[in-house]
Amino acid sequence: MISQFLVKKIIKNSEDIQNDFVRNKYGYLAGIIGIILNFLLFSLKFSVGILTSSVAIMADAFNNFSDMASSIITIVGFKLSSIPPDKEHPFGHGRLEYISALIVAFMVMLVGIQFIKSSFKRILNPVAINFELTTFVLLLISIFIKLWLSIFNKTIGNKINSSALKATSVDALGDVITSSVVALSFLSSKFITFPIDGYAGIIVALAILYAGYSLIKETISPLLGEAPDPELVKKINKEVLSYENIQGVHDLVVHNYGIGRCMASIHAEIPANIDIVTIHDTIDNAEREISDKLKIYLVIHMDPICIENEEINSIKIQVESILQRYPIVKSMHDFRIIGHENDKNLIFDIVINHQKSNKNMYEKELKESISKSIKEINPKYKCTITIDKDFI
Repeated sequence: MISQFLVKKIIKNSEDIQNDFVRNKYGYLAGIIGIILNFLLFSLKFSVGILTSSVAIMADAFNNFSDMASSIITIVGFKLSSIPPDKEHPFGHGRLEYISALIVAFMVMLVGIQFIKSSFKRILNPVAINFELTTFVLLLISIFIKLWLSIFNKTIGNKINSSALKATSVDALGDVITSSVVALSFLSSKFITFPIDGYAGIIVALAILYAGYSLIKETISPLLGEAPDPELVKKINKEVLSYENIQGVHDLVVHNYGIGRCMASIHAEIPANIDIVTIHDTIDNAEREISDKLKIYLVIHMDPICIENEEINSIKIQVESILQRYPIVKSMHDFRIIGHENDKNLIFDIVINHQKSNKNMYEKELKESISKSIKEINPKYKCTITIDKDFI
């Protein structure tokens, strides 16, 4: 309820998330709230840590301080990623949002490393912890604040599809766990004399390190070139196939230059006997309309196929039957026959499952095996097979 109230009061046209201005407002809102709450939590826990001499609480305090810095970097990341395209970066600066999230992740890990050192020192040189009910209650309040902040960032991150805010949400949820450990260790100090504070500090620090590792893994993936969103792939295929005279699609490649900045290319199979001007108009319309609808930049390549040739249709069915023997083969496309009489060449591409490519047979052996099987059915056909990798 609080999240919805803040969004409605601060962000105009909040439902228009395709608008870069509105999307950035969401990022700024999440960042500012993160700065305010994390500063309050840092101040609270730092004071408590000083008063109680607890290294675990101090570790948790500086974790909140790093979260405050993370929120600042997130805001800067949203600001820089919205810079329009220029000569050096024709697809814009959207990936800067990923880089800002990566910086946040490294900061989180740095905090974890520092407090592992502090916790080891506390284990070697234990200090008595003074339990106070007021301090314990304040720690519980901080846990609930962090839980709300995690939910808030996750809600906005999902709404605007922001990796930076999703990462911040995971980080905040990790803080809930670490703060809970700190609170339990603080409570236990009232009943036992064992120097649990240092050990609790190590647990907190390890949790911080794991959160940092998870954030790095989450944010570096799109920078390296991760597979596209399966839902986007389905939408592109469905939209292209909805146009008249497009018989099939393949070789879809999607490049991500930041949220809302995707470039895609796809091959569309069209009847070879259709008027070239007619189908060219169809392709132009498809590129323009789908790009506008899905907020991407789509390029469609035309692949002519023979759909009325009996010989091609007959041997194609036979080849498809052969390919079913190979689980590694996902699909076939660009099937055609070149040559005359008894000197004919079957030319086609197959898409293989790259996850199984190293477990079954090598590409050369696969092509030789398929060619041999086809030769057994009809010796007059030679085969030229191209193996495509699946980029989706």
